[in-house]
Amino acid sequence: MGGPGGSEMETEEGEDRTPLLKESQPGTVPACCSARYNLALLAFFGFFLLYALRVNLSVALVDMVEPNTSLAKNATSNVCPEHSSTINVPRNTTGEKYSWDADTQGWILGSFFYGYIITQIPGGYLASKIGGKLLLGFGIFGTSVFTLLTPLAANLGVGYLIAVRALEGLGEGVTFPAMHSMWSSWAPPLERSKLLSISYAGAQLGTVVSLPLSGLICYYMNWIYVFYIFGALGVLWWFFWMWLVSDTPETHRSISHAEREYILSSLKDQLSTQKSVPWRPILESLPLWAIVVAHFSYNWTFYTLLTLLPTYMKEILRFDAQENGFLSALPYFGCWLCIILSGQIADYLRQNQNLSTVCVRKCFTLIGMIGPAVFLVAAGFIGCNYALAVAFVTISTTLGGFCTSGYSINHLDIAPSYAGILLGITNTFATIPGMVGPVIAKNLTHNNTVGEWQTVFYIAASINLFGAIFFALFASGEVQDWAVSGYHLHRN
Repeated sequence: MGGPGGSEMETEEGEDRTPLLKESQPGTVPACCSARYNLALLAFFGFFLLYALRVNLSVALVDMVEPNTSLAKNATSNVCPEHSSTINVPRNTTGEKYSWDADTQGWILGSFFYGYIITQIPGGYLASKIGGKLLLGFGIFGTSVFTLLTPLAANLGVGYLIAVRALEGLGEGVTFPAMHSMWSSWAPPLERSKLLSISYAGAQLGTVVSLPLSGLICYYMNWIYVFYIFGALGVLWWFFWMWLVSDTPETHRSISHAEREYILSSLKDQLSTQKSVPWRPILESLPLWAIVVAHFSYNWTFYTLLTLLPTYMKEILRFDAQENGFLSALPYFGCWLCIILSGQIADYLRQNQNLSTVCVRKCFTLIGMIGPAVFLVAAGFIGCNYALAVAFVTISTTLGGFCTSGYSINHLDIAPSYAGILLGITNTFATIPGMVGPVIAKNLTHNNTVGEWQTVFYIAASINLFGAIFFALFASGEVQDWAVSGYHLHRN
């Protein structure tokens, strides 16, 4: 996609457009303060808050539950010695406590995904019809409002809390397809990895900041403020989003003429003007199913770790809760750095025309899935070596960041016009691990032995390995025939 297309367009458009298409001359369309990078930055903060709103409950839940009820199901292992520095800070205990057993807690944590899975494909479809700005904006706004209502729902009863979490899931479900849909109009092909990695890296940083911060808020204040603080920030972000962002470069108020022309000319042969969605060719597309399998496999490991890493650290490695928050966040900080860097590297490799798009996507997916599998299995075999366990899990999650410039944005390579819908389809399948993975892992670790946790890591690593190989065999980097305008005319 990088090489030949550029020279063809230059000859068609004449001399005056040449600088706009050649990225090596940044003076023409600077990245700094440009409309497309402003969009990436605002999206970054949006996804930051989105993940903060998603994971804060898993931290607050520890404080919401009466101490004796959470132990009904899983016993703490005594394989490793107690490992905590005693902190003599008086802990705030004013928050309301509820007597929810382990199964009920599982339902509360899982309920989010039941809402999330429903709006994936409708989100992608709606974004292609009404634009991603309103959908993403109101998705995060709705999630923020329901987060503000969480303490009230918990007081009313567990059914209300599950319903509110499911509604939050409905709101968040439209966000990734809406963002992909917006980038199909905003991201020049050779800047895709950079722009998308910046915007989606917010999700990892949101996890990094909200895990320890939620722990500190619970520790010094009260668990209800976890929901009030993050919910209020989400509403604040919404005002900036609605004011500063527009769906396409054509409708943007303050974009420079040079940047608008640069974006539109770089995308002119890639978008379809067809109004109807070619559902059948989409569902028969093997490159799409390669993304589905990779996305499902990656998320199995991601969600298993996201929901159960604090448990592993507490029950096996026996860190106390405060250390746990910071150590649980460390792997996601590594992942965040990796996402930002790999986005730059991927586009550098493509832009200098050393590597084709499909080669970059496959290589980055292989690194981002096989690497984590190896280190995850290793983490289960190092006994009570705390430093090494934390290091291996951190390396495992960090390497996963390569996938953001691999399968994760491949939707935009194969069908820019339908990227939101394709992401809706792949994310629907990829949400299943969030619902099933932690439940299976919980059932496999009743006694919290090291052997049981090794099994959990084995399963995750095997699924990762399969996804990586499948993607490497069947992925594509070219715009598919059914995704461009002429296809429908030929068919008719």
